[in-house]
Amino acid sequence: MSNTTSPLQIKVKNSAGKTVSLSDLKGKFVVLYFYPKDFTPGCTIEACSFRDANNEIKAFGAAVIGVSKDSPESHQKFLEHHHLNFELWSDESGELMSAYGAIGEKKMFGKTFVGIKRSTVILDRQGQTIKTYKTVKPDKHAEQVLKFLRSQV
Repeated sequence: MSNTTSPLQIKVKNSAGKTVSLSDLKGKFVVLYFYPKDFTPGCTIEACSFRDANNEIKAFGAAVIGVSKDSPESHQKFLEHHHLNFELWSDESGELMSAYGAIGEKKMFGKTFVGIKRSTVILDRQGQTIKTYKTVKPDKHAEQVLKFLRSQV
């Protein structure tokens, strides 16, 4: 990402293949969660917990957006299979994830590699970051986000 490009201007694709950016969501709070891969156990648990909490999240005027490097087609299947009620964005280049620090060094089974860090940022109505979660537990995270949103009203 160049130093002149705001993360709000970075273009990615939604599950329908339409080009979207965070600037399209100005005026709403945005819960932008980054996850490694569709259909994996932890990512499925996290997505379903956001699905189950989404009506309450929406009541705060917030939109949930899940972001991974998966293709729009994979996202569409993931949405349909788990009856997800929010958008998934495909950041195949990793530019949006990099802008929010969601790509970096990880360790698994004693090996170090570069990958997608399960993390979340909450943006205010102007697109400014107001909360960052650098370490996320998939089964408890939607409740953490709700607790934060409740504290903002």
